[in-house]
Amino acid sequence: MSQAATENRSERDTIRAVQWRGDHLRLLDQRRLPHEEIWRDCRSVDEVVQAIRDLVVRGAPAIGIAAAWGVVLAAQRGGDPDAALAKLRAARPTAVNLMWALDRMRARAHAGADAHALAAEAQNIQDEDLAANRRMGQLGATLIEPGSTVLTHCNTGSLATAGYGTALGVIRAGVEAGRIARVYAGETRPWLQGARLTMWELARDDIPATLIADSAAAHLMRQHRLQWVIVGADRIAANGDTANKIGTYQLAISAKHHGAKFMVVAPSSTVDMHTPSGEAIEIELRDPAELLSHAGARTVVEGADAWNPVFDVTPHDLIDAIVTERGVIERPDAASMRRMFGEGAR
Repeated sequence: MSQAATENRSERDTIRAVQWRGDHLRLLDQRRLPHEEIWRDCRSVDEVVQAIRDLVVRGAPAIGIAAAWGVVLAAQRGGDPDAALAKLRAARPTAVNLMWALDRMRARAHAGADAHALAAEAQNIQDEDLAANRRMGQLGATLIEPGSTVLTHCNTGSLATAGYGTALGVIRAGVEAGRIARVYAGETRPWLQGARLTMWELARDDIPATLIADSAAAHLMRQHRLQWVIVGADRIAANGDTANKIGTYQLAISAKHHGAKFMVVAPSSTVDMHTPSGEAIEIELRDPAELLSHAGARTVVEGADAWNPVFDVTPHDLIDAIVTERGVIERPDAASMRRMFGEGAR
């Protein structure tokens, strides 16, 4: 772990789920939380690819960071960097941070960087993400009125990033500043990232939170007990449309109907100005068995089918603010995105 990562910790920022150990990558297995804290050691690019596919590591920024270290592992073992890059690029299709990190590593490899130089670049990617998260936390928290109640979806904290988190970074900063008085977390079916991971993070860092079923969110908003929905993103298109964990879109619709505000928090590496709108974002489909069983036991009658998209797209006109480390875009559209990121930015 770098000195920058260590210095940026606080009492509400204690988790580092992606750790480079010099000759291998250590990942906190997020499939086993909250019951067990099991660490997995990856010593080859193929093991990193498998960890990404199997959701040992998840969250768009963390996937990109892990992939960068996968390139380093390949270089340390004398492998073909282009072959490693191709394997890693195919691991998950929706999260643009993966492609962004690999593009950075490819540029360094093609410029002749050795394993040591590639490790320095991977560490830069990880340190920059942590710094961006802390900056976004401060920017997003200033939008929230003191004493507010917020709802978050999926897991967007230290487990999903280099540390601190994106949407959970805003929540951490908002709690510290006294702007957030109460936090709700949706369970996030079918992998229960909200129930298993977000609640674990918040409890570990002494931030009180209340879990709700995903289907309870609209009822909560109808009672006017919620001021903000705060979520992360896996890809933000050039017009501000945002792909995020399945269930985000319905939260945005409910928030608009009930007068709650909707905030997307993501680093600029999540912005893809080459994707014109959400219609062009590839939505990953996972194994229907994830919906048909729980903890290895089938819960649905044999012969039943299931449809299991991992993400959905929230149109920009349902989003009140997009927060990145570069600044805040309120009521995002193609023009405001272009002003901040430029047509060729990634």
